Amino acid sequence: MHNVLSEIGPEIHQLTTTLIQQQKHDGSWHFCFENGTSVDAFVIILLRTLNVANEALIHQLHDRILAEQQPEGHWKLFYDEQEGHLSTSIDAYYALLYSGYSHTSDAHMLRAKSYIQSKGGLGKATSILTRVILAATGQAKWPASISSIPLEILLLPTSFPINLFDFSGYSRVHLVPLLIMADRKFSIQTEHTPVLTDLQLDRTDTGEPPSREFQDMLIYMQNGLNQLMGTPRYLHDAAITKAEQFMQARIESDGTLYSYASSTILMIFALLALGYDRQDPLITHAVQGLIAMQWRTDRTTTIQNSPSTVWDTALIAYAMQESGIAENHKTIQRAAAYLSERQQHKSGDWSIHNPHTLPGGWGFSETNTINPDVDDTTAALRAMKNFSTTNASYLDSWNRGLLWVISMQNKDGGWPAFEKNTNKEILTWLAIDGAKSAAIDPSEADLTGRALEYLGNFAGLHVRHDFIQRGTEWLMNHQEQDGSWYGRWGVCYIYGTWAALTGLTATGVSPHHTSIQKGAQWLASIQNADGGWGESCRSDRLRRYIPLGASTPSQTAWALDALIAVHSQPTDEIDQGIRRLIALLHEDNWMTSYPTGAGLPGMFYIHYHSYRYIWPLVALSHYRKKYGDHAL
Repeated sequence: MHNVLSEIGPEIHQLTTTLIQQQKHDGSWHFCFENGTSVDAFVIILLRTLNVANEALIHQLHDRILAEQQPEGHWKLFYDEQEGHLSTSIDAYYALLYSGYSHTSDAHMLRAKSYIQSKGGLGKATSILTRVILAATGQAKWPASISSIPLEILLLPTSFPINLFDFSGYSRVHLVPLLIMADRKFSIQTEHTPVLTDLQLDRTDTGEPPSREFQDMLIYMQNGLNQLMGTPRYLHDAAITKAEQFMQARIESDGTLYSYASSTILMIFALLALGYDRQDPLITHAVQGLIAMQWRTDRTTTIQNSPSTVWDTALIAYAMQESGIAENHKTIQRAAAYLSERQQHKSGDWSIHNPHTLPGGWGFSETNTINPDVDDTTAALRAMKNFSTTNASYLDSWNRGLLWVISMQNKDGGWPAFEKNTNKEILTWLAIDGAKSAAIDPSEADLTGRALEYLGNFAGLHVRHDFIQRGTEWLMNHQEQDGSWYGRWGVCYIYGTWAALTGLTATGVSPHHTSIQKGAQWLASIQNADGGWGESCRSDRLRRYIPLGASTPSQTAWALDALIAVHSQPTDEIDQGIRRLIALLHEDNWMTSYPTGAGLPGMFYIHYHSYRYIWPLVALSHYRKKYGDHAL
């Protein structure tokens, strides 16, 4: 049989050479965090609303949105999305019109209008951000799912069974500005604001009627508010003040709210609702932060919702070391120094549920200083492992990071993304599409598996430790019947199964364990005929594995890495997968740009431009490291 290793070596060399050439002087790597077109659309709408004169950017964003339109007139979130995505199409149509570079009589706008009308018009939009932007700019009524939530819930203490800090950090920084605007029934228009009345097919349509659970949730909140002391006017004024202070306390140095473009856009509208002038320094600084999030190439410009610089840098430095690049190589040294400087030293919201732990985590973006997460932290620690044994300052960073990761374990044994023990089911009763995924931050298989993989392979901790044992038990108890695991932050069952299998094997669970064998058999069973793996973004919304019908680089690499971790010798499935992975490295098509990162099911997916380098490099390196001359 042809020697797979002879093909792997040159590919590893090419990948590492390319990455070395692309490193920045400060030690970081910058790759595009490419989301859909809605963030670009919201930025156009915001800039026009504020009368910000940045025609070059608006025109470039317009062109990027227009280029993504499908021949049928709609916009998609991913290649195989059936019948387009209504909310995204509404966002795109509105922004193209508001930009001034497209007009209602243009052929592409007529096609978009026809599609939107065929799907029921503005009132049928499911995305809460779409509905809020429409309401905030006078195109629709405020959705009852938001306006019925009293702003005074911000006054409920953390000791109350349900309070603001029971929501996930991500939902919280979006919910507060939403509540401010809804409380004021805020709406702002300019002389150039488009009129979308022809898309308001049913002006009485305010969305789906609230569920019984949502009504019960409102009653529960009101019962808590009834216990607060003060007149209604006093409580309302206090809530407004607290909401304003909440946002201001979470503004990063670049002016953005929590380093997210989406929450920053909402914050700017909320500040306007509070009476801030359009030229107020808070608003102008926030706009500058948004503009700085743009990613530009010769062909396109887009706004990244949250630049992935720390995440990419950590993963690349780790992958390169796995490939054999020594820690004393200047590329790795610069990356480690960069990462060390980005370790967080402030106690953010995560400390509310984890009060007795020193800061020590890492965040996703370069400007993120108060919102660390478990996945970025373990990624940074993997990259810095070899330095912690020889350098005292790195050892201190390593120890603080390690203790922070361990402290973030949930009481159920798994790991969350951002904040521990924020998993109250009642919060998922919000009448907002996607609330089940966004409102809470529960233990997830991908986060738990990757935490265990770090703790086992890099920190030397195994199942003899009680907290490791509880983590492995959580994974085994949350395995699907078919042997897979659901992954929250990647697409989707391939991602979760990879993380679970590598985590379990790293912490000392036998590869022959039934749970591991079932997971490996499931991966082998879904391998494509071409030898690769590919899963549709539709999996996360339907909560079952949906094959893509094609192979992607990152998903093929994840599946291979998991199988390599399980099998002591290369199998035919592994070798076939390696060959397909190598072929994918030389292709450039929709499969190589298919989004495999997940943000919010059915609404937000990410094409990480770094992933076609990182995960193939990891899988190829692990194959070479484990099998060596034994490979056929």
